[in-house]
Amino acid sequence: MCDPVNPRATPALLFANSKGEILDYDGLNMAGASGADFFLPANRELIELPEGSELFVLPGRLPVGMDTRSGDPALLDSNPYDPGEPVTAVAAFMAPAHTAIYTAAYQTKDKSPLLPLFAYTAVGWLDDKFWVAAFRSDGDIRQDADQFNQDIITKNTTRRLEQYPENRLIQHLGKCCLTYGCPAARNFFLDRWEAPLPTSPVCNAQCVGCISLQPSGCCPSTQDRIQFVPTPQELADIAIPHLINAPLPVVSFGQGCEGEPLLQADTMVKAIRLIRKSTDKGTINLNTNGSLPDAVEQLATAGLDSIRISMNSARPECHQRYYRPSGFSFAELRSSIAIMKAHNRHVSLNYFILPGFTDDPDEFAALAELITSCKPDLIQLRNLNMDPEHYLKVVKHTPSQPPMGMLYWLNTLKSRFPELQFGYFNPTLQ
Repeated sequence: MCDPVNPRATPALLFANSKGEILDYDGLNMAGASGADFFLPANRELIELPEGSELFVLPGRLPVGMDTRSGDPALLDSNPYDPGEPVTAVAAFMAPAHTAIYTAAYQTKDKSPLLPLFAYTAVGWLDDKFWVAAFRSDGDIRQDADQFNQDIITKNTTRRLEQYPENRLIQHLGKCCLTYGCPAARNFFLDRWEAPLPTSPVCNAQCVGCISLQPSGCCPSTQDRIQFVPTPQELADIAIPHLINAPLPVVSFGQGCEGEPLLQADTMVKAIRLIRKSTDKGTINLNTNGSLPDAVEQLATAGLDSIRISMNSARPECHQRYYRPSGFSFAELRSSIAIMKAHNRHVSLNYFILPGFTDDPDEFAALAELITSCKPDLIQLRNLNMDPEHYLKVVKHTPSQPPMGMLYWLNTLKSRFPELQFGYFNPTLQ
């Protein structure tokens, strides 16, 4: 991985014309959004668009740039090259291991549709390159675009599916790999790094931004949820050879294509025991909402090595509004962390990042208290996949102070908590 290169000047605004073609306009500089405010990104806040990223056109949203003279936000309401033609804002959906500093800057028109469940990073154009307001948050190459050869993936996946026609989970992961291009499923079929172990078709929360199940009439889910509970043997058949043979091996319960894995704790306990009868290699990890501390205790006792607890906010009221939990609260999340720490196991926070909310001073204070009290080992900086405006309405975000700025937020955390690690992926612990 190369060190990031910053641009020599501020990139120009990008917009889409009525044909969906993406154009640049040097009459306005690119802008970035942080909550309800617009900013001119500093050069140090910009990197080249990472390979494997995508550009999205944002329906019903007009692009906002920064006036090159005054530095004030300016709305682009028609095509400067074809006056009167409508225009649309553009955003970048970044490749894994990159975290947004600003979201795309736009003004939403009345009766515009909700944006699909992706993250929307500010993007501009300079020197024949796209530039995004972001930073690389993990040097691990496990999901970099240049690590995947589709011909090899297709060959390996087809062969494995033919070898294990009765293993429903391997068949499920085949669809994740070949239909959705899931990086974790791809790495499983490439016999390396982290492999997924989806387990639960049901959930005890109704997350507003759930990527595997959405109510009818809402924005569609980006992938299908698993429809069955695998047997312990089906799970072990995947995990054992992977942990024995893969480089830097991790296997993880709790994936985007399922509900809450703690609801299948008995199955996971049996699977962990089967796995550890065959090998002590690698890391067995659980991605979870942390809702059932008693189940976490069972799993830790059985041999779970690490846990990654997802959270949108360190403030209980904002957590409640996003997760819409059934039968648990933020207190259970904290208890689950405490249990894993009592067993001397690794704890990560899968902390959803949205500039303007994450770096809000009140949110920062709540997160700092959580870190001080619960002492997690790692914060994974994952971009929130959701319409930013809708999210801020859902959590009732009413800032009392301006945002800190994402880089200042990160540097302040690193200075205040020098033992805390930051990244994007679940680490291997061996």
